[in-house]
Amino acid sequence: MLSVPSRRFLCAVLLASWPTAVPAQNTEARAQPVIDVHVHAMDASFPGVAPMCPNTSRFSASDPREKEEPFGWVKEPCTPALHPSAPGEYIKDVVADMERLNVTAVVFGDPESVQKWKDAAPARVIPGTSFENGMAPGQRVGLEELRRAFTSGGFKVMGEIALQYQGISPSDPAVDAYFALAEELDVPVAIHMGTGGSGRANVTTPMFRGSMGNPLLLEELLARHPKLRVQVMHAGYPMIDNMLTLLQASSHVYVDVAGLIWSYPIKEVNRYIERLVDAGFGDRVMFGTDQLIWPKLMAYSISIIQNADYLTPQQKRDILYNNAARFLRLEAARAR
Repeated sequence: MLSVPSRRFLCAVLLASWPTAVPAQNTEARAQPVIDVHVHAMDASFPGVAPMCPNTSRFSASDPREKEEPFGWVKEPCTPALHPSAPGEYIKDVVADMERLNVTAVVFGDPESVQKWKDAAPARVIPGTSFENGMAPGQRVGLEELRRAFTSGGFKVMGEIALQYQGISPSDPAVDAYFALAEELDVPVAIHMGTGGSGRANVTTPMFRGSMGNPLLLEELLARHPKLRVQVMHAGYPMIDNMLTLLQASSHVYVDVAGLIWSYPIKEVNRYIERLVDAGFGDRVMFGTDQLIWPKLMAYSISIIQNADYLTPQQKRDILYNNAARFLRLEAARAR
């Protein structure tokens, strides 16, 4: 079962077909290690889903007097496109790419769905789960149930937390007990901030509020829980100034570039990542995909970082591996 925003996003993209040239895939015979900090525990294939062209060139407007499609990406031809898996093959296909690309992934979802991924790739899956429960806004996992998931269930990261899709600030006192638990157990939290809705949140997820994705809304939460480690999903895009302000104010905050890396025009993606690095925060930018539906999305997203001419080889290694190893406190956390 996907998190609330992921499943809504999935509903939006099942019909979609997007555009732009795809950079060369990672084909190294002995790939250096990569950590993907943002993968969803999908376990099914979706026959009939259109091939996907990443980094669409623009978002299209819609007219409320007409039938509105649930996605805003403009439809353009592209070669090659990313294709969905054959029925029943999705997990196997993604795991095969994880092996080929030497990827370890933080996989988010409900415990049962995450366990399927753990069973498929026990050495490559870091389990993550959240307190949000299903599609119904406001339904949450019990605090003690979540405590058991992290103390005896093997879970390592609390996420994806997507309060923005309910129009709620991450600093809202109504959810503070969950963050207090994460601080108590020294569990990092991954919070959806910034972008959402594929250009049509008003159509598909009317409770979503862009303003609730402002990275500075995390400040009160961080003040109440000064030892909490936070992963800002989607790097707070497009609120770069506020994101940089938060990074400057809190050394416990990291960002991931998942979703952003393939769902916006490539020039914009590179400009945003470059701004984070040029501002001096290259050691807190983590690689992620927001992996769903298309198994080659992971390889494609890695290639964006590998082909970034504004990053040094060391900065690429930091983004693809070192920063996440440090944030997650992996045993192998050392400069590579």
